[in-house]
Amino acid sequence: MGLRSKSKLIDFIVDWLAYERPPSTIPMSDYERTRYEIKPGDVILIEGRSRVSEVIKNITQSRWSHAALYIGRLHEIEDPISRLRVKDYFDGQPDVQLIVESELGMGTVIRPLSTYDRDHLRICRPRDMTFSDAQKVISYAIGRLGTDYDIRQIFDLLRFLVPWLIMPRKWRSSLFTSHAGKTTKTVCSTMIAEAFASIQYPILPLVKRSENHEVKIFRRNPKLCTPSDFDYSPYFDIIKYPFMNFAQSQPHYRLLPWDKDKTHSENQPHF
Repeated sequence: MGLRSKSKLIDFIVDWLAYERPPSTIPMSDYERTRYEIKPGDVILIEGRSRVSEVIKNITQSRWSHAALYIGRLHEIEDPISRLRVKDYFDGQPDVQLIVESELGMGTVIRPLSTYDRDHLRICRPRDMTFSDAQKVISYAIGRLGTDYDIRQIFDLLRFLVPWLIMPRKWRSSLFTSHAGKTTKTVCSTMIAEAFASIQYPILPLVKRSENHEVKIFRRNPKLCTPSDFDYSPYFDIIKYPFMNFAQSQPHYRLLPWDKDKTHSENQPHF
């Protein structure tokens, strides 16, 4: 297959995977409350609507298929070099709330938080992180702008569900190859995991006890990080703002607007 034909095939696959179904008419999250409460350095989990999102959900057995790093408004970025780099990649008003994310078909980019105003969102906040360290995480992510999206990693993760020995050698995972060289491609959660690793902040570290009973923790390979890891991590606080908000004066379940005359089965539309 020629290079041009191969490129067209890859573009076709990317476009097919990136296709999104329309958003729900009634979202799961209160976007206005989310945008008001979010802080620079927070990780945003997104329940994606694309075909590749369904692949990631099935692989990770989680609703969360995408992650982005909230970096705040332009004036909230402390490092002047990072601010200039943001201006190079985002031509918008300075008061827009911004995220850095790695997106299939686009690579690592800056977009407004409002891109996901109709999606199911969850905030994962690094517990006790200092302002200085949060800015370092943000600067690292901004430094990754322009890198390509590594579509191979999706299939690398998928291969872990298939018995190793029956896979052809050329299809086996490349996640642990030695001397892989400088990383020039990334996926959403890998980029964010690397940003937190740059300040030695844990997500889901490997904990082991040595022969002399000392406890040590080891960083996991960032390429193995998935969006759901931030949800499971004991080092991130989970913050939810549901679309249906309830008063505190009585148990919230009593206020739910149940339809008492109908019951939906599993195969019927829901949100």
